[in-house]
Amino acid sequence: MTKETSVRRRLLSLSAVSLLNPQIFSCAFQTRPPPSHSWAIFSSTEQKPIDASSSTKYVVSRGDGSSGGGGVPMKKPNQSGRQHVQETDEGDVNLVRPKVGAPMPIGRPSWFHVPAPSQAETSRYQQVKESLSNLSLNTVCEEAQCPNIGECWNGGTGTIMLLGDTCTRGCMFCAVKTDGKPPEPDPFEPFKTAEAVTKWGVDYIVLTSVDRDDIPDGGAQHFATTVELLKRAKSDLLVECLVSDFQGDPNSVATLATSGLDVYAHNVETVERLQKYVRDSRAGYWQSIGTLEHAKKVQPSLYTKTSITCINHFCNGSISLMLGLGETDEEVIQTMKDLRSVDVDVVTFGQYLRPTENHLSVVEYVTPEKFEYFKRVGEELGFKYVASGPLVRSSYKAGEFYLTHMINKERKAKGPENM
Repeated sequence: MTKETSVRRRLLSLSAVSLLNPQIFSCAFQTRPPPSHSWAIFSSTEQKPIDASSSTKYVVSRGDGSSGGGGVPMKKPNQSGRQHVQETDEGDVNLVRPKVGAPMPIGRPSWFHVPAPSQAETSRYQQVKESLSNLSLNTVCEEAQCPNIGECWNGGTGTIMLLGDTCTRGCMFCAVKTDGKPPEPDPFEPFKTAEAVTKWGVDYIVLTSVDRDDIPDGGAQHFATTVELLKRAKSDLLVECLVSDFQGDPNSVATLATSGLDVYAHNVETVERLQKYVRDSRAGYWQSIGTLEHAKKVQPSLYTKTSITCINHFCNGSISLMLGLGETDEEVIQTMKDLRSVDVDVVTFGQYLRPTENHLSVVEYVTPEKFEYFKRVGEELGFKYVASGPLVRSSYKAGEFYLTHMINKERKAKGPENM
């Protein structure tokens, strides 16, 4: 008997048996038996009405971000100084700090939903993406994995990242690549940037960068040249530069502040107590505030801006002040007061979101109501504009629209020479 005949007979045999027991034939060629309870799906043709309460329980069981997390307990600062904080196992439960590997809140709140970027070839998102790719330009939107990238790019707003995509610092919240010796900056980048921005036809552009401590001036002159070229190409273009602290060098700050830009922005990132746990050791709370103060000192017409949140994963192009890292309400308000003491005009708040498991865990998800509270306090303290919300970033387009209106209105009121 040939092998072919044997197989044929076996198939005929199985077919006959299947008339008595159809399940035998259906399972004969399966590599593994079907799930033991698959029959339950078809056990009844009667559909029971959906229980709304059970659906709610399911969502909560997955986690809505209201439980878990909590950070690492800390002692209160000594009377001798505000920055001297020690860790303790029995510390004040109301004073905590973030830590890599600490428990995360369970799930995420319902308010973390943003539309996905349009993939249509004719969309503004794809046009901006193609323009940046063709000119070999980087954006913090992509490098920092910003959740608002679709909304901003489809609205014609983008944040160009100068000086390459590799940072010389290693902040514990940021997903941008790091290296002690990044590649040399592209000397033609300022020209490429001016070309790209003029093609977009936008009225407001944000320039940002990684930290470049390997460059003597921190990249200040590179920024200044870019601003000058942009203004030459389109004189009414409003330019915001969201930059590093230049290691506190006043000359670098002055170089950029007097270049013709409109908004000088630098992120404080978090409250004073949490600086050493969140930022690179070369950064500092008062060093950051000092750069904002000096920028306005050398160019009083500048608008200065900072953020207290580096949501999600954004290095210098994120939130000015990150919330959800263990800060208290009092510390956030004190930070706002410190910023107003050096006449900072704009502050933004956003939720910190962990980019990877190798970064700081989220201590808590701050509610929209709390963000609204900080907005009210900021406005009462005299900030000209406060952007505060879970997904707000320091280069978020809503703030740019407002700043465009505010700057043009105030300059018009001062006279033609200020336009």
